[in-house]
Amino acid sequence: MVTLKELSTQELFGPGHRMCTGCGPAAMARITMKALQKPAIVVNATGCLEVASTIYPDTAWKVPWVHTLFENTAAVASGIEASLRKEGKADAVDIVAFGGDGGTFDIGIQALSGALERKHDFTYICYDNEAYMNTGIQRSGATPYGAATTTTPAGSKIAGKTDAKKDLIGVCVAHGVEFAATASVAFWNDYITKVRRAAAVKGPAVIHVLAPCPLGWRFDTSQTIKLAKLAVQTRYFPLYEVENGNYKLSMKVPNPTPLEEFLKPQGRFRHLFAPEFVKNLEELKRQVESNWNRVARLCGEIPVPASSSPSQPAN
Repeated sequence: MVTLKELSTQELFGPGHRMCTGCGPAAMARITMKALQKPAIVVNATGCLEVASTIYPDTAWKVPWVHTLFENTAAVASGIEASLRKEGKADAVDIVAFGGDGGTFDIGIQALSGALERKHDFTYICYDNEAYMNTGIQRSGATPYGAATTTTPAGSKIAGKTDAKKDLIGVCVAHGVEFAATASVAFWNDYITKVRRAAAVKGPAVIHVLAPCPLGWRFDTSQTIKLAKLAVQTRYFPLYEVENGNYKLSMKVPNPTPLEEFLKPQGRFRHLFAPEFVKNLEELKRQVESNWNRVARLCGEIPVPASSSPSQPAN
C-alpha cells in the first residue's frame, strides 16, 4: 500500500478552484493527481469539477487539460491516446478522463462503451455524487432508490426516486476491460493504489469513486469524509476490484454499521424516516444488502447457491 512519504508535495490540482466547501469531487481530483507517476493529460466532462476549476481566466489544473461535452469525454480521450500512440509517445503519458455520474452513467455511456470496446489506453474515472449536481440536483442513473432530487421529489405519495442504482462496474467489466474498481474518497490509500494500477494497464481501465456532495445530499460540510466512510462501513457502497474478470473485495465488512447512520445525516433521505415511508426504507435496505451479497458472491466471499450453479453434465 502507498505511504504518505511516497506522495509528491506538488499540487497538480488546486489550490484556487471554486468547488464548494467539503466537496467530495474536489478531494477526488486532488488525490488522483497525487497518485499519478507520469506526466498527465486530463480530459474533463462538463460538470461541477470542470466548471468550478476553470473559471476563465483562472484554472486549478497544472497539467494539460481538455474540457469536453457531457457525452464525448471518452471519445476525446480516445483520440488523444490514438494520436500519442501513432507518434510512439503513449507510454510516456497518463491519460485520465473524469466524468461525473450524469456524464458517465447516462449521457456519456455510449462514448465510454465505444472506447472500452476499442481498447484505448487511458484511465476513466467516474466521480459519483449520485445526481446531476452542477445543473440543479436532478436524478441520474447513479441516484439510489428513495433519494429526493429536484426531478424525483419526495412528497406525500412518492418517496423519492423509484428506481435502483445502475451497476456501472458490471457494464464496464462486460466489455472485457483488464481492470475496473470502486473506491471512496474516505480511503485515500486504497484509491491511490487503484489509480496507479489503472494507469499501469495497457488498455482502458475504469474507476468508480464515491464523492459525496454536501449541497445535493444536504449534509453539513464537515461530514464529507465521515459519510464517504459510512457508505462503505454500512455496505451501501462496496469497495472491490475486477482484474481480468476476477472479482476481489478491497474491504470486507463482516459487521456492518446500521444503514440508518449513513442515511439520517442526509436531507435527501430524511423523508424515509416518516411513518408512511417505512416500507420504502426497508426496500432501500433490502437493495443495499442484495447488492452487497451479489458483489460478495462474485468475489468468492459467499458461496453461490446450488440453485444458481450451472448444471453439471451427466457422467
